[in-house]
Amino acid sequence: MLDVRRLRLLRDLAQHGTIAAVAAAHTYTPSAVSQQLAALEREAGVALLSRTGRRVTLTPAGRTLVAHAEEVLAALERADAALAAGRTGLSGPLRIGAFPTAMRTLLPPALVALGGAHPALELSVQELDPAVVPQLLRDGRLDVALVHDYDLVPIEPDPALRTTALLDETIYLAARAPLALPECRDEPWILASQGTLCHTMTVRACEAAGFTPRVRHHADDFVTVLTFVAAGQGVALIPELAARDAPAGVTLTPLPTRRRTRLAYRAGAASHPAVLAFATALGIPAAASI
Repeated sequence: MLDVRRLRLLRDLAQHGTIAAVAAAHTYTPSAVSQQLAALEREAGVALLSRTGRRVTLTPAGRTLVAHAEEVLAALERADAALAAGRTGLSGPLRIGAFPTAMRTLLPPALVALGGAHPALELSVQELDPAVVPQLLRDGRLDVALVHDYDLVPIEPDPALRTTALLDETIYLAARAPLALPECRDEPWILASQGTLCHTMTVRACEAAGFTPRVRHHADDFVTVLTFVAAGQGVALIPELAARDAPAGVTLTPLPTRRRTRLAYRAGAASHPAVLAFATALGIPAAASI
């Protein structure tokens, strides 16, 4: 019988590409991950990994097993959801991840509604950049999350996760005066931290307009970004949710670029009562969350 925990490690190796990255994601040592994968190979009775020096890749059998591992893990999620549906009332922890703008706007009313309808749920919220959410959902450190991507920075589908659409937003150019994006070639820019989706989106939008932004400041909080724009420190791209907080003196010009916010959860967990309750609290119709 194949060990489910070892299947998760193999699945994550296919996702991350290196044993070191899998070890970091699970707070294991690389040698511990290697030992567990070697044990999985013995259980399977076939080579799952091809080792060339320090480089490790999946064999055809390993890739086949990863595909089946996704099905097994999703089936376990469905079984857990079925058992939860048979219990009376919702109780226990619900671990929620959300990006900063959602923390200020979408989440508070949803938490009030969810807590009122299911007071025995133990709600726990963590503010996160969407880039780190998939691993936290995959390894069970989060149950649900609000994530976003941009039409200029689409996210590749993750076979371990499912998402449901929640919100589609306009992106605005925030400046002291009405400007078109190509007119901002020589303006100082305020960008999010490098490596975030918001940073990549701004760079790609500017490149599509024919220039590379001249970065003066980095800030991840859009309230801070808008305050800097009002102070004449530069221009920035702002999503619609953040644009509600624009101070006096900031002009917002809509762009064709869009941001999409989704509810994310593990494959197989769509029918879990806690996931459905959270989706309902966010205003997602029940039929759309399956």
